[in-house]
Amino acid sequence: MSEKIAFLGLGNLGTPIAESLINAGYELTVWNRTASKAEPLTKLGAKVVENAIDAIETGGIVISVLADDAVVEEIFSMELVEKLGKGGIHISMSTISPETSRQLSQIHDWYGATYIAAPIFARPEAVVAGVGNIAISGKAAAKEIVKPILQGFVKGIYDFGEDPGAANVVKLAGNFMIAASLEMMGEAFTMAEKNGISRQSIYEMLTQTLFAAPIFQNYGKLVANNVYEPVAFKLALGLKDINLTLQTASDANVPMPMADLIRNRFISALAKKRDNLDWSALAQGASDDAGA
Repeated sequence: MSEKIAFLGLGNLGTPIAESLINAGYELTVWNRTASKAEPLTKLGAKVVENAIDAIETGGIVISVLADDAVVEEIFSMELVEKLGKGGIHISMSTISPETSRQLSQIHDWYGATYIAAPIFARPEAVVAGVGNIAISGKAAAKEIVKPILQGFVKGIYDFGEDPGAANVVKLAGNFMIAASLEMMGEAFTMAEKNGISRQSIYEMLTQTLFAAPIFQNYGKLVANNVYEPVAFKLALGLKDINLTLQTASDANVPMPMADLIRNRFISALAKKRDNLDWSALAQGASDDAGA
């Protein structure tokens, strides 16, 4: 398999992933809607193109890290997938609907290409440190080809079978659990604060004992300090993900009352003009309610 990769999408996650691939020796042709974001990669040797389709090589590999379903469907037009063509592999790392992945997989099949869902659990600093994790699903032969590429910038790859939507179900479930943990910490830390206990002290005790896990330790620091900048993942994207979670649950007749609460936290935060904050700012809703 070629060491050349087309890379589409240079946001907060896409850029460090692309840098990691270049550092691992891959030759990247990159595209981003805002072209200026590609400038740091050109200094590392990446080739920049003006149109996404120009990055594609027939029979090659393309990685996409795009914002949402609409953007993925727009970029991966019939024309682009046809150019990717027979033997081509698309590694989609976006957090999108499982049904969108299934539809995209079918379109790729029509042209002899293969679609692999590979959403990543990682904030930008985790990508740089190589400690993120990926859920992957799709055709077995293509997964074996792409796993060595992905192993260069993550700690673990977890295979969820051949259903191209399966990995997206896992990603939505995981993001829901992170958001629910943010709400839980927001409520607990605020309750402690209103009873004369510092947010920092309860954070330190609980994240070294009962809740000694990365989500509580890393996000908990933000919640304890009530500081939700710099932005690694926008509040609006958090709302997008929880809406996808609720739709996926509804399609399977699964009630998720906690997800409904989280959705309302995101909507409230955006209504309060907090769209310039990280998605973890949903935890601030508990402080708002308590007048803290």
